[in-house]
This record gives sequence, structure tokens and C-alpha cells, in this order.
Amino acid sequence: MIRKHLKVYEELGIVFVRDGGDALGVSERARKLAPEYGIDYRTPIFAIHKNGHYGSIVGKGFDTMKEYHVLLKEAKNKGADFIKIMTTGLLDFNNHGQITGTPLDRKEVREMVHIAHEEGMAVMSHTNGIYGVQAAVEAGVDSVEHGNYIDPETIRELADSDSVWVPTLVTIRNLRGCGRYKESVLDPIIELAAKNLRLAYKYRAKVALGSDAGAYMVLHGKGLMDEYQAFMDILGESGDVRAWLADGEKRIQDTFRRPES
Repeated sequence: MIRKHLKVYEELGIVFVRDGGDALGVSERARKLAPEYGIDYRTPIFAIHKNGHYGSIVGKGFDTMKEYHVLLKEAKNKGADFIKIMTTGLLDFNNHGQITGTPLDRKEVREMVHIAHEEGMAVMSHTNGIYGVQAAVEAGVDSVEHGNYIDPETIRELADSDSVWVPTLVTIRNLRGCGRYKESVLDPIIELAAKNLRLAYKYRAKVALGSDAGAYMVLHGKGLMDEYQAFMDILGESGDVRAWLADGEKRIQDTFRRPES
């Protein structure tokens, strides 16, 4: 199955993949195989979440900052290229604008990012909601994954920071027509995400493509092509948009690499 997905990336001409880790060692195996397909594959090995909060499906949990540091070192010792943290839950499809669970406190997020940076590791942050994204950006995360349900002030903060926003639009857009959720539920989420992307472009926030491949209805390889098309549909296809995205991609590739020992 891993080789099958890597082959799809190869056939589509995708030569760089940054994943979000998992709890079963699949990411680690994929990175070992990826060079056979001409792919530069970066992974955190597993994501790190606070116990009692969202994240066990993709990684390992901690209760104290000491335990977090131990997990971080474990990931680093296993060859992680960067660290992934989980600071909030998911979109609440039943309550527009709400995020499931309780977000981590600002001070906790700041300490988590500080520890990772002290270890020389970049930080990918699974984060949604106004409070969560603002806390992550203020903490200095290197990328914000998803960033659903945010507002203009939050996008301003993103634009004023060095954090790269990876909105993963297709995690919601690709649900249209599948029958899992009503269109009346999906449409407001999709419309808000499009509005926020336009603002991010206007404010010149750092933004990069990312599909959250493997999510429901988001296929490996094709998901990235879908994401690119979503950006073009929202912003219009132009040299400036492509240059903006190329800058975001370069920031991701330059930042999310394992530090030289």
C-alpha cells in the first residue's frame, strides 16, 4: 500500500512530501522507501498530543512537559525531520464556528514550541479556531495546519509572523456530494475558508499547499492536485498567485528539514 501511494506521487511529478506522522510507524517506513520513487519525504514520525485532548489517532500523548520532552527526543532519535504537535481538536460539523474539545493553553503551546526549537526542530502544528491559531502563531510555530474557523485579525497575525499557513481546503471541499454531510453544513465552512484564503493573499501571509492526504475523500497525490485547483478557483490563476505559493513552498522545504548533527 505504501509503495502504491508513492508510485502515484511519482506519476504525478510530486517530488516533495511532508506528512504529519502516525501511531503505527507507517510514516517512518514511507520515508525509507520514498527515495526509490525520487521523492524527498519529510516526517515527524509521530505527532505529539496532550493526553485527554485530540491526537491519539496520529501519535503519542503526554501529561507533563517533562514527558513531552521525552517524546520529542524519542521522535528525534528515530530520525524525525521536525516535530508535530496537536493543539486543538477538529471542526465541529454540528456547530458552525466551533472546535471539538478544549484547546491547549497559550503558555503550554509556547513551552512546547520553545522546547522543540531548543532541540533544533521545526514545529508543525495541527490547529483550528481563532484562539488556537493565535496561540500557535504567538508561540512561534513554523506551520499551522488546517486553521479552520479563523477571522481577519488572526490572518493579520499570520501575515505579521513567520508561520506558514497550510489550509488543507480539500479536507472539506472534497466532502461535497459524498453524502456524509449535508451541503447546507459544508457550504458555510467552504465559503469561510475561501474568504480567509483571499484575505491571506491580500495581506501576503505565508501560505503553502497541503492536502492532508489520507483524510476521508482526500487521495494521496490527487489530493494535492485538488488543493492546487481549489486555490486557483478561489484566487484566480496568475503568475503572482503561483509565485506566492512557490514562496510558501520554499519556506516549508527550507524549514522542515532535520538539523545537521
